[in-house]
Amino acid sequence: MAEPILRTQSLGISFGGLKAAQDVNITIEKNQIYGLIGPNGAGKTTIFNLLTGVYKPTTGTFFLDGEEICGLSQEKINHKGIARTFQNIRLFNNMSVIRNVMVGLHGQSEYKCSIWDSFFRLPRHFKSEREMRERAKELLRIFDLEEERNGLACNLPYGKQRKLEIARALATGPKLLLLDEPAAGMNPHETEDLQKTIRFIRDEFDMTILLIEHDMKFVADLCDKITVLNFGTVLAEGDTKETLRHPEVVRAYIGG
Repeated sequence: MAEPILRTQSLGISFGGLKAAQDVNITIEKNQIYGLIGPNGAGKTTIFNLLTGVYKPTTGTFFLDGEEICGLSQEKINHKGIARTFQNIRLFNNMSVIRNVMVGLHGQSEYKCSIWDSFFRLPRHFKSEREMRERAKELLRIFDLEEERNGLACNLPYGKQRKLEIARALATGPKLLLLDEPAAGMNPHETEDLQKTIRFIRDEFDMTILLIEHDMKFVADLCDKITVLNFGTVLAEGDTKETLRHPEVVRAYIGG
């Protein structure tokens, strides 16, 4: 049996006496679009922060493609193959759209050049810049952002800023892409377009995607499987549509 792309094992973290997440076990297979859902304060973003090295777990561990990477720095986890976007968009607003994507490419080995190449503006420096710019344009084309590539990121409409953040995350070359509420603030047309884009990313980049989302229609239409968190623990997991009908899940969302 193939190794899952992500496996968490009794993952948890406490802040003082508060257990923000406890005994979270998630298994995500390669090429799945997987949803992590739950009411506000359920611990979803906490799990993202654990998986990306923002927090160090109090208990448990996790594995990426069979390799235990729990406890590594944010940079090393990214280099191992986990990239993310944020609930609140974090772009370099006063940089151009294309430069935002090129920032993500700088860590890729094929674009590296020595400090001397860059300091003395040697041919290798310019070759690397050209190659990064071409790759950034390819990524922007996927998100229909190529025409805006030379404008400032802050001048993009909200929906396109969301797409730019995803493009920048993809530029780091991940195996697993974490999307934190990607459809937040989008109108129905933008949300439908985003669904198509996420499916395209999964297929075109051979990507596995884990997303947090509050739009249940978006989740039901897009995700293969989901895990539902409530008060930091796993409430239910499994096939998306079946799990959304689970009585405990319905109760957690609407009460009663």
